Amino acid sequence: MRWPLVLLGTALAAGGVAAAQAQRVEEANDWRLAATEDDRIRLRGWRSAWVKGLAQARAGGATAEIAALGQLADPDYSIADPKLPDGNYRCRTIKLGSQGRATLTYVAYPYFRCRVAGGGQQLTKIDGSQRLTGRLYPDTDARSIFLGTMILGDEERSYAYGRDRARDMAGVVERVDATHWRIAFPYPAYESVVDILELEPLAP
Repeated sequence: MRWPLVLLGTALAAGGVAAAQAQRVEEANDWRLAATEDDRIRLRGWRSAWVKGLAQARAGGATAEIAALGQLADPDYSIADPKLPDGNYRCRTIKLGSQGRATLTYVAYPYFRCRVAGGGQQLTKIDGSQRLTGRLYPDTDARSIFLGTMILGDEERSYAYGRDRARDMAGVVERVDATHWRIAFPYPAYESVVDILELEPLAP
């Protein structure tokens, strides 16, 4: 009976890969060293995903809703200094486009709560049925990069980044004005072509 030994070896190897990936994320100061290959590909296509998502949403009848978002929905607009200060935020997700498994091409969810900690390095969405948690990496003077994972339902702990592509999240962080930031997540695992997470600081 060699199969149990083969399966055990496979499981140990997979666990070793996940542990190594988690350690890279923890230790890396450059997001390129921490990101999975899938996420590096997704991030390279962030603008094309955004443009495609906007086109599909407008074609689906959401022209007025997109116009109401203003500069938040413009992939070519941002201002300098993208770093998110520590503190509590109200945040909401806007889904643009469809990857074919969803009928809606525009969805704007209500606001939930997010928190930034660790000197602007850690972002967590702290309520809602789909929550994210992960690390913010500096990139340029106009953008940062988020790498993290999704937590579903009543789960209390997150998967390690890099363990499950369906849970991995990679996004481009930009500042829109003095009190608004956004994170664009190109080609998420489910439904949309691009997700935009809007963040606005809550009063102390």
